[in-house]
Amino acid sequence: MRRLGDLAGAAAGLLVFAPFMAVISVAVWLDDGGPIFFRQTRIGLRRRPFTILKFRTMRDGEVTRVGRVLRATGLDEIAQFFNIVRGEMSAVGPRPLTDADVQRLGWATEEFDFRWDAKPGLTGLAQIAGTHAAAESLALDREYLARRTVWLDLWLITLSFAVNAFGKTRVRAFMQRRRASRRDAENAETRSRPVA
Repeated sequence: MRRLGDLAGAAAGLLVFAPFMAVISVAVWLDDGGPIFFRQTRIGLRRRPFTILKFRTMRDGEVTRVGRVLRATGLDEIAQFFNIVRGEMSAVGPRPLTDADVQRLGWATEEFDFRWDAKPGLTGLAQIAGTHAAAESLALDREYLARRTVWLDLWLITLSFAVNAFGKTRVRAFMQRRRASRRDAENAETRSRPVA
């Protein structure tokens, strides 16, 4: 069912974003005449490598003018709909990492295999939260995999569209406020419980 949902979502995404993808392709090419797509090997389901697609945002180690806009809105990642169609990614899941990332973070051992029990996602809890701290990113991946439901996936997809419309900074601030409110409510509930 999840695969069917991914295929339907990716097909709808490609249809909806086709005009944006056409404009982005032309803009990236006109900006510096370089290639439109960025390709890189990432680690997927059960630690199998695959080639991820993104719209290119850098040239010679510097973020391009078009790249700044694409990164701020997350539109550089909509090329990953093709990865979803090919079955290498899911709409929602843990962030797709490079092998170098996995080695640097120390996540190459079996105790971290749970993270690759699901396909990497175009979006996900850690991606939207925007954390780059290893412990926090791993905790968010663990939380997502433990709570994984259709409703959570739909909520994260909705937040991703909000990122495209309003930018990462505003959506991440909104998420941080929500998480802080939820923590405060949980702490208040814990304090109000009678001591046995």
